[in-house]
Amino acid sequence: MIWRNLKDRLMLVIAAVLALVLVVPLGGMVWLVISHALPALNFQLFTEVTVGTGGGLANAIVGTFYLVGLGLLIAAPLGIAAGVFLGEIAPASRFSAVVRFTTDVLAGVPSIVIGYFGYVTMVLGLGWGFSTLAGAIALALIGIPYVVRSTEIALSKVPRGMREASMALGAPMTTTVWRVSLRSAAPGILTGVLLALSLAIGETAPLLYTAGWSSYMPSLALTHSPIGYLTYAVWTFINEPFATANALAYAAGFLLLLFIVVVNIVARRLIKRATVG
Repeated sequence: MIWRNLKDRLMLVIAAVLALVLVVPLGGMVWLVISHALPALNFQLFTEVTVGTGGGLANAIVGTFYLVGLGLLIAAPLGIAAGVFLGEIAPASRFSAVVRFTTDVLAGVPSIVIGYFGYVTMVLGLGWGFSTLAGAIALALIGIPYVVRSTEIALSKVPRGMREASMALGAPMTTTVWRVSLRSAAPGILTGVLLALSLAIGETAPLLYTAGWSSYMPSLALTHSPIGYLTYAVWTFINEPFATANALAYAAGFLLLLFIVVVNIVARRLIKRATVG
């Protein structure tokens, strides 16, 4: 009994130390970004576009929402549909095995390779030029594998008895999938969509090849229209020999961190509400 208590306390101490190892660097990174971003956090940051290495980040903020939102609109339906096919329709078919293998390979492809693929196929091949649609599709290709796998895993955890009960009551396959399986798996699916969203927010390399950069506010044109985004400001302005440019880079990093925190908080509440309901 004494030995068991000692082991429990030892594991508790080890867990606390490992948690500190994670929390301390994260806290230091957040403090570094916030402290350097403070000089640029003003009303001008949100109302003015970028001018050279100064000005504001209104164009990059709106552009980030455009790119990530459109990319998610592409990735979420396709990923969920593929996950439903793998988890509900034909989980053991040969085609499903091919889809799983392709999904795993796509998840491991470096983002810069996806960006170069987008550059060759969409920017040059289709003649779209640097554009919102090309950038959004590149982000969607990065996020789709995570939505697919999370959907399949979430569906696999739905009790088989729930499906059988639904079909025993006369519900067709589509109704069972929509009202029973997907509703029960919603928290896990939402987690995958959240992961895809977080990855899309932080990507730079694929957008350099597909979205380009623009200091103007984004237009509604999907092609032949470069667009600004926050990660470009971080990647570019941090290397400039000007204090104002460096402050803008840190401000962009702070906004990205804030966006991810807000998305996580909202998603957790939605997951908790779905689980309780």
